[in-house]
Amino acid sequence: MTFRMKALASGIVAMSLAAAPAIAKVSPEEAERLGKELTPMGAERAGNGDEIPAWDGGLTKVPESYEEDGHYVNPFPEDEPLFVIDQSNVDEYEDRLSPGQIKMIKKYDDYKMPVYKTRRTATYPQEVFDTVKKNAVNTTLVESGNGLNDFEATTPFPIPSSGLEIIWNHITRYRGGSVAREIHQVTPQEDGDYTPVRFDEELAWRASLQDYEPGQDSNVLFYFLQKIVAPSRLAGNVLLVHETINQVKEPRRAWVYNAGQRRVRRAPQVAYDGPGTASDGLRTSDNFDMFNGAPDRYNWELVGKKEMYIPYNSYQFDDPELGYDEIVHAGHVNQDHARYELHRVWHVRATLQEGARHIYAQRDFYIDEDTWTASVIDHYDGRGELWRVSEGHNMFLYDVKVPWFAFEVIYDTLSNRYLALGLTNEIEDPYEFGIERRSRDFTPSALRRSGRR
Repeated sequence: MTFRMKALASGIVAMSLAAAPAIAKVSPEEAERLGKELTPMGAERAGNGDEIPAWDGGLTKVPESYEEDGHYVNPFPEDEPLFVIDQSNVDEYEDRLSPGQIKMIKKYDDYKMPVYKTRRTATYPQEVFDTVKKNAVNTTLVESGNGLNDFEATTPFPIPSSGLEIIWNHITRYRGGSVAREIHQVTPQEDGDYTPVRFDEELAWRASLQDYEPGQDSNVLFYFLQKIVAPSRLAGNVLLVHETINQVKEPRRAWVYNAGQRRVRRAPQVAYDGPGTASDGLRTSDNFDMFNGAPDRYNWELVGKKEMYIPYNSYQFDDPELGYDEIVHAGHVNQDHARYELHRVWHVRATLQEGARHIYAQRDFYIDEDTWTASVIDHYDGRGELWRVSEGHNMFLYDVKVPWFAFEVIYDTLSNRYLALGLTNEIEDPYEFGIERRSRDFTPSALRRSGRR
């Protein structure tokens, strides 16, 4: 265990926003730890001696049975659960679970967590490793903590010292440069009845544009286009986002095209706790991708690092032979198909600042050390009561070396409803990486064209 890890393990570490810029970047000597005792992304390379293995480079071989159709076959078909956590034994494992996970188990008689052998599958292209090492010695937070200086592309703080740095790692983590995907979102009623909403989405990092020039639109992290394809009552509505890095200096640029009105308008509500697209009130705008957007309304506290059971290698949920009716059940997804593994996570607590507004007064993030992905988030309401529980069912896309989700889910423990976003089982060839786009493809006029039925 490194000195830094020992410091975290000794107790709660709280870093103020004001202090963060002074400690963001590390010395060249410390950065040399990347790729040695630390992985190139900043995780501990070593295992814990018995349950968590050492990182050996990740999953670099594509399974022979993969048909390059965007449905990722399970590379570990012989794996069986080591044990299952349910109401009969949850108290034995509470130190490796979040309060939200415990609440879900205790709330539903049929909710369970099958725990499998830990496999550290995540890896990245070499150019990502190179960029991360450059960021380690160059990138700092702006004075307020709401933006980045001297930042390239992804993962600014592989050797973090504050909760806010870790959140920036999640926000900016590598997602393949540019991708088009077709996905479904469901918001089941209490009895499990649901109607899938189909999205066609495009995501393009600024530097991936065909007409990119250095310095062009420098405060933009990526461009995002989301079109509703079904059901017919929503079809044709489109959302366009220019995701700015410093959203206090320059708020997120967002526009919506309303198919019924046939007009484009600015959409400042697509931020913070504004309602998520077609979410039936079950997620906020900043619940998308587990968490996104400006961090300025919260104080960020680095609680520490711990070993925890999180969704991982969730290939069973991506099986195209599995229909949505076999996944979407009343109260929660069908946990028979879930896979949890023991991984080290960073625990970061966000507490709403005095005078700031948000429906979540506190959020506890559990962020995977290998991918910087927020894998579990517990959300508390203004009374301090645990309200919503999010899980990102992590899955490594081995042909493009991109950590992703089979889907993400947010459970509302008060309404007994939930939202699952990113389902692809009933879609043919759902992902296309390396799409070629230009800046003109992400303009309000392009939005208008894409929205026409």
